This record gives sequence, structure tokens and C-alpha cells, in this order.
Amino acid sequence: MSVESDRVHGINLAQGVCDTDPPAAVVETAIAAIRSGHNIYTRLDGIATLRAAIAKKLAQYNRIHSDPESGLLVTSGATGGFHAACMALLNPGDEVLLFEPFYGFHRHILQSQRVTPVSVLLEAPHWELDLDRRRQVITGRTRAIVINTPCNPSGKVFTRAELEAIADLAEQHDLFVITDEIYEYFLYGGAQHISFASLPGMAERTITLSGFSKTFSITGWRLGYLAADPRWIPAIGYFHDLTYICAPSPLQHGAVAGLLDLSNDFYTALATEYQQKRDELVDALIAAGLTPSVPDGAYYILADATHLPGATAKERARNLLARCGVGSVAGTAFFTEGRGENLLRFCYAKKPAELAEACRRLRSLDDTPVEGITR
Repeated sequence: MSVESDRVHGINLAQGVCDTDPPAAVVETAIAAIRSGHNIYTRLDGIATLRAAIAKKLAQYNRIHSDPESGLLVTSGATGGFHAACMALLNPGDEVLLFEPFYGFHRHILQSQRVTPVSVLLEAPHWELDLDRRRQVITGRTRAIVINTPCNPSGKVFTRAELEAIADLAEQHDLFVITDEIYEYFLYGGAQHISFASLPGMAERTITLSGFSKTFSITGWRLGYLAADPRWIPAIGYFHDLTYICAPSPLQHGAVAGLLDLSNDFYTALATEYQQKRDELVDALIAAGLTPSVPDGAYYILADATHLPGATAKERARNLLARCGVGSVAGTAFFTEGRGENLLRFCYAKKPAELAEACRRLRSLDDTPVEGITR
């Protein structure tokens, strides 16, 4: 859809590229690092100053205590950390619980390693967790649970009660829990982010993934990190080293500046800005007859596209792009086969003027344009 949107000069609300401007300190420090000669491999776990800054941030914000020398890896994006963790901790034939709607990369990485993802369907429109449904899919081959909170694509933020119920299940069946928390600062309406590893007794079995792509608007830098019990780090680091060698060296210095120089006001303003963008897009989707499921976190909206022409979600997404020049993702990308055909996902991590134009086009959806015309 990103390619198709570019072809017709549309506005891409499909891919989560986050094309807003990064903080100046992050950019300038990375440039200075390049000019200062920080252009060679780092240690496989990243530069010491970044690991120390991450450990400080984890302790203060996530309430996770991690040794920067033995419990942290700087990774090639949170996705790179996920791939390495799965390589290290899972075997072909293992089963992993995945809450649906899911982030497609999680499912496909598991499948690429011949691990079986087992979907646990969350109940729309608020994506509530059915505890009985979750228990029914546990088998002798279940090895781990994947949690994405706040979630792409639904914007669900798992509550403490839900996480505690998952913790009971993980302890009962001796499961790893892999948590992707990359959207941890994008929270709305009083929603609270709780890191699973901060729950009593969960630190040893939890692999925590996060990064800087979304928070600092540097998705192309591919900078993430992974925190885990020192027991698991050598194996995870080994597989990350085999695949990526290390995360980009000078860019790691930019991330240090972001962690150390930006105050809490930056993160508060970030959430405020994105809540305003969320509300703007929600209003436009309602006006277009695309009933949204209003997210509590992240920066995506799943919307009901039933009334759009097309037999499938892919056809509906293409028809929407042709009619008003706004790109979206078919809901089927986030569900197992047979689900999601009535849904489209929209990303609102856009610059204000571009998002405003996308919303204007959605509100004028009935004014069908000729395909390829830029408005």
C-alpha cells in the first residue's frame, strides 16, 4: 500500500513510518559522532554509554532493574531483538501464544523459524481479554506468550489485571513472556503503561523489547534494545550478532543524547500531541462512515470499512485510495485467515499539515476523484 500510495501521489496512512521531525539533540549528536569517527563496529551489545542510559530509563520509567553489563542488548530495532530472542529461546515445533489482532512481523518471524503462532482472539471493539479462551489453547508444546502493549494495530493497552492474569498463566506453565513495548510513551486518556517484567516474580522469564524508532521519530535508524535476565542474554546476543553484528554505531550516540537530554516534558508533550492527532483522525473517520475503534495507545486506528465497495479488505483499501487518495492497510494483515475483512488500519504519525489534508479527503469521501489525481 505504501508503494501504491506513492504511485498515485496519495497520503500514506498505511505504513507506520512516523515521518515527524526527530529531536534536534538526537540528530546533532549522531552527526557529531560520525564526524568524530564513531563509524566502526561496537561491542555486540552496544556502546557502554547507551546501555547505561537505557538501564537508568528502565529503572525510572518501567520499574525494571537491569544490569547494563549483563542484562541489556542494543539491537537492530525492536524487531531485530525479537528475531534474536526467538532464535535463542524457541525451537521448531514450539507454540507461542499471540494476541489477535497482532503485529504481523511477530507472527511471520515465528513462522519463519518454524515456530507455531497460536492466536488468542481479543474481543472488539475494546479488545478485551477472555481468560477462558486463553487457557484453552495451552498445550504441552506451548513455550512462550507474546504481548504487544500498547498494541499495533489496535492501540490496546493491557491493564494490570490482564497482565497479572497472564503472569499466573506463565508461571503455571513455565512460559517465557516476550513483550514488545515500543509504543510505551504513546498513551491517552489516563491509560497507564505497565512493563510485564516489573510484576512480582516475572523478571526472570520476561524478555522486554523497546527502542527509539517511534519515540524519537527515527524509524529508519533501526535502533532498539532488549532487556532480560543475564541467564538469557549470551544466547540472544549470539544470534543478534550473527544476523546484524551490531546496531549502527554513530546512531547509538544520538540515542544517548535523547535519553539523557530530553526531560519528562518531552514525553508528556508527545502523548498530548498524538492524542490530538488521534482525535482529529477519529473525527474524520466517523465523518467518512468508517467507524473507528478508539485506541488507548500507540498511533494506529482500526476502523470498520464495511460500507466501502469491495469483497475483501484489500479491495476496500484500494478503493479508498482511488476515491480520496488516502492509503490504509487491510485489516486481514493483523488477523488469522477469515478475520479482519471489514477493517482497515490507519496511522496518524504524520506531520500536522499532511494529517489535516488526509482528514479533509476522508471527510469528502463521497466526492469520488479520478485515480491518480493529486488534490
